[in-house]
Amino acid sequence: MTNHHQSTRGEPRVALVTCTELVNLDPDDRLVLDPLSARGIAAEAVVWDDPAVDWSSYDLVVLRSPWDYALRRDEFVAWAASVPALVNPADVVRWNTDKRYLAELSAAGVPTVPTSWVEPGETWSPPAGTGEYVLKPSVSAGSQDTGRYDLADPEHRDLARAHVHRLSAAGRTTMVQPYLSAVDSEGETALLFLAGPDGLAYSHAIRKGPMLTGPDLGPDGLYKAEEISSRAAHPEQLAVAERTLAAVPGGTRRLLYARVDLIPGPDGDPVLVELELTEPSLFIGYADGAPDRLATAIATHLTR
Repeated sequence: MTNHHQSTRGEPRVALVTCTELVNLDPDDRLVLDPLSARGIAAEAVVWDDPAVDWSSYDLVVLRSPWDYALRRDEFVAWAASVPALVNPADVVRWNTDKRYLAELSAAGVPTVPTSWVEPGETWSPPAGTGEYVLKPSVSAGSQDTGRYDLADPEHRDLARAHVHRLSAAGRTTMVQPYLSAVDSEGETALLFLAGPDGLAYSHAIRKGPMLTGPDLGPDGLYKAEEISSRAAHPEQLAVAERTLAAVPGGTRRLLYARVDLIPGPDGDPVLVELELTEPSLFIGYADGAPDRLATAIATHLTR
């Protein structure tokens, strides 16, 4: 495929990639449309698995809300590799859509939530004793197939085994993590970074309220509802975010955006829960100027 650059024609065209369930984009993403239009950039929502789309007709293809890919990751990764001018790039999509990247970041010195992995076909029993744990697949979006289990409760122990068995039977890897209780009071902090002239720059942060109330009992929609509010990131969080981004394979200059999700660990210091480089909600409606900053980031990539 040949990519058409804006220098060879008039108004640049940008595809904002979504899924069938959100054919008109997530409401937060729609906030960037007017700022893009004001910059002379024509942007439109495009469904990632629509076979009729000519991706080479766009100057830039921006991943936004293709949140139905989790059960079709191989198809999604292959699609990403076929799309010219994709941001974030296809090799980043391959790396970031399987949360086993957390093991790499931990090995690189990034403080992360302690995680063990149960591969399909492996036997697993809940850890001995008590304590709360989170189980989720290594490939997921929108907190799907994620549950919280109190191992002092025999019923929860049985439900945890059933959760792992359900994922394993579907050929999926399970992540096992201790539940960090500070999320109940402090919530989760998501730090948003957007591209600028010199690479990624911190834009804003939000607080997510606690979401996991108990075991996962099966499908409950495209994503779980979130309790979101604006938040100011503190220096310790920014430092962990910068360490995380410094460990991204291939560097961050080619990225359009990044979201670093942190929770206080047992000692109160921030630890990484997830690094979202593929299709994160950017929460641009929660910070003054953020829609303009995203539009500027897109315009910056159009000139590269």
